[in-house]
Amino acid sequence: MEFRIKKAEFVTSVGKDGKYPEKTRAEVAIVGKSNVGKSSLINSLCGMNKLAKTSQKPGKTRLINFFLLNGEFHLVDLPGYGYAAASKQEQAEWGSLIESYFASGRVGHIFMLVDIRHEPTQDDRQMFKYILYYAIPYTLVATKADKLAKSRRRQAANKCAKLLGAPPYAVAYSSETGDGKDELLERLRQIVYGDELAKAPDTDENA
Repeated sequence: MEFRIKKAEFVTSVGKDGKYPEKTRAEVAIVGKSNVGKSSLINSLCGMNKLAKTSQKPGKTRLINFFLLNGEFHLVDLPGYGYAAASKQEQAEWGSLIESYFASGRVGHIFMLVDIRHEPTQDDRQMFKYILYYAIPYTLVATKADKLAKSRRRQAANKCAKLLGAPPYAVAYSSETGDGKDELLERLRQIVYGDELAKAPDTDENA
């Protein structure tokens, strides 16, 4: 049965005070370097062009942004890392913000985004080490897939995962064309609902 995001709304932004919103049935965080396409992916998944603010300028997201999907679970946009123009103090603050969130025990799953066109950076590798250290389940997503020929996307996505030090598989995703959206929505359904929706009647309320 096809899973859809029928409702999505911004909840709150959280800074170093750590005043997180009330927990929901699941919490899926999105991480990646600056300008890798986190906000675009959120908008694409939810079918809303302006839900998450996008910018051509890296480093725009400086807080942890919580979105409530289908009134039941959180999708969480984390600040991008690896923005060279940021001061060392800013980079340290962003790193502390993310680590505190990982250590909170709230995060049920992480979508880690990498650029399909390039090898993972040192910052990407460090982020992956954090994810493993905190033992948080993850899915790797290789963004900007539309920039490559279709025949190259699968191989390039899997190569990104392998170079990161993960099992050689990543979802090739394009926010422009929607390639990979169905696969990632199905992954989201599995994370949030498990077999619950699969067993439910195929009605609009349960779709």
